[in-house]
Amino acid sequence: MTLTEETLRFVAEHRHDDVRTLALQAARYPHVDMPVALTQIAGRQAAEEKIPTWAATDGILYPPHLSMEQCSSEVTARYKATIVEAFGGRHEQFADLTGGFGIDCSFLSALFSHATYVERQEVLCEAARHNFPLLGLEHINVCHADGTDYLRDMTGTDWLFLDPARRDGHGGKTVAIADCEPDVAALEPLLLEKAGHVLIKLSPMLDLTQALHTLQHVSEAHIVSVGNECKELLLVLTRGDMTEPDRVPIRCINLPTDQAAFSFTRQEEQDTACPYAPTLRTYLYEPNASLLKAGAFRSLANAYKAEKLHPNSHLYTSDMPLPDFPGRMFRIDGWCGFGKKEVKSLLGENRKANITVRNFPATVAELRKRLKLAEGGNIYLFATTLAEGQKVLVRCSKPD
Repeated sequence: MTLTEETLRFVAEHRHDDVRTLALQAARYPHVDMPVALTQIAGRQAAEEKIPTWAATDGILYPPHLSMEQCSSEVTARYKATIVEAFGGRHEQFADLTGGFGIDCSFLSALFSHATYVERQEVLCEAARHNFPLLGLEHINVCHADGTDYLRDMTGTDWLFLDPARRDGHGGKTVAIADCEPDVAALEPLLLEKAGHVLIKLSPMLDLTQALHTLQHVSEAHIVSVGNECKELLLVLTRGDMTEPDRVPIRCINLPTDQAAFSFTRQEEQDTACPYAPTLRTYLYEPNASLLKAGAFRSLANAYKAEKLHPNSHLYTSDMPLPDFPGRMFRIDGWCGFGKKEVKSLLGENRKANITVRNFPATVAELRKRLKLAEGGNIYLFATTLAEGQKVLVRCSKPD
């Protein structure tokens, strides 16, 4: 992709402007390649939040919207690098078989002496050849090829990375391993013939239990949330590792706030006794999205000495504050059943609240309409079920 002087100047001058407004003004700039300019401006604006290191680097070329939407964020790419670092061993050779915009490749390859970026879209390869040297990554070899074809012909390497495409031929999202391209389950023997370790990024919608039983050599799994939104399921395959699915370590982290991942295994979850609260205590806890996705329910109660409200409510309570609990902590200000008078007494004259529903037979929208409450404010309401089956509304506030 080559940008003319006029287009480069336009991009620099309008990098903070609204792209929709600029598109309507295209006729005023006949010497500017407006589609290319708008792609660059929109890409840089998205990168300021998603990939700040790249956004701060002058001259980066950005891809079309879909590639920007699908690429990893910087915070998750950095986390992947910590996974590789934690394994130790040789960090000589690395290959990314599904290069895309190159975010994961850039942060992972920084750990290795030699790296190869493989991508079948020529436009993305052109961007990678241009961008990597600007980022000080001259050691990455850019290869325009199909990742599966490259895998069959390549020599051995220390680590491989794959981010299989999670869309079907009609643009719909896919979540099963076999529905992704390439199918890493079918490629697993060849992947581990070529590399000692393989890091795979999968859809956060994928069923983790299914994934652990589908792939034979998973040595650890990572569920990554960003801002309490589940973003990635990462699996590490290790040559020779045949850990039983229920004994694979599962690490859950919410970036950028968590300092460390919460780790457990499915076997530990099954074997752990879980205390249930006979009544609500002083504090209420809601686990972050990665823990809810992983199903770390009993393990969480045991690790933090908190009591669960109900087997299916996935909320916890304690008398003493647990500031390190991986999720949101609230002070309980009161609670009640759903009788008209008791609800009115609990809410008073407040007409705003943040509502969460956990194990309760109504949606947030239905409950908001029933209680006649607008969104927002400093009150947090949890509609849930206690251990004895009682449906309750819990009023909370953020602790000081």
